[in-house]
Amino acid sequence: MDSETYLRTRRALHAVAELVLAGPQYRACGTIRLRACPGGFATSVEPRLRVIGAELVAPGQVLSLEWTTCAALGAALGLTVGAPAGLYPDGPGVAADDVVEADPSAARRLAHCFALGEAALCGLFPRAEPVIWPEHFDLGVSVDGVNYGVSPGDAFRPEPYAYVGPHTPRRGGFWNAPFGAGRTIRELGGAIGVMAFLEEGRRLAVGA
Repeated sequence: MDSETYLRTRRALHAVAELVLAGPQYRACGTIRLRACPGGFATSVEPRLRVIGAELVAPGQVLSLEWTTCAALGAALGLTVGAPAGLYPDGPGVAADDVVEADPSAARRLAHCFALGEAALCGLFPRAEPVIWPEHFDLGVSVDGVNYGVSPGDAFRPEPYAYVGPHTPRRGGFWNAPFGAGRTIRELGGAIGVMAFLEEGRRLAVGA
């Protein structure tokens, strides 16, 4: 697929994550934490919503994300959509009435990124609970002063990547990003490579 299709899809799913899942969940239950699930991502508590590929799945309803708005999704579900107010400055920059377009193939690629990250993070940190944060739309954990995770892409790097971000900056060739270290999923070559990169980052960060 072309990069524009992926970027458009990532923006659409980020908007749905923030406005339709995290915002209503925060207003209902006081948490913005989302989670990875088979085929995509989901709320962690009420309302029970999942994004599977390019579809929004609710109890008794399946709504297409191929061409819609978050306002229309909210109306169909009986939810008041909108970002969690006052918690963070960033986000996808999408208004509730803006059209969002999710391509099914691109959505599956994004879901695969989260699945790789979930497997690697749970393998390395079995006591931690990976969280998808709606601000940056990444899946991560924070352990002993270091952030570990995967991102489906962002302003720093447009394609999916794994990252290690010590709270205290480190020096050396491994640390190639302003936040610490990042390597693309394409470069790492899959689940084994992602886990190896995160493990190396843990070794270097903890041993520094």
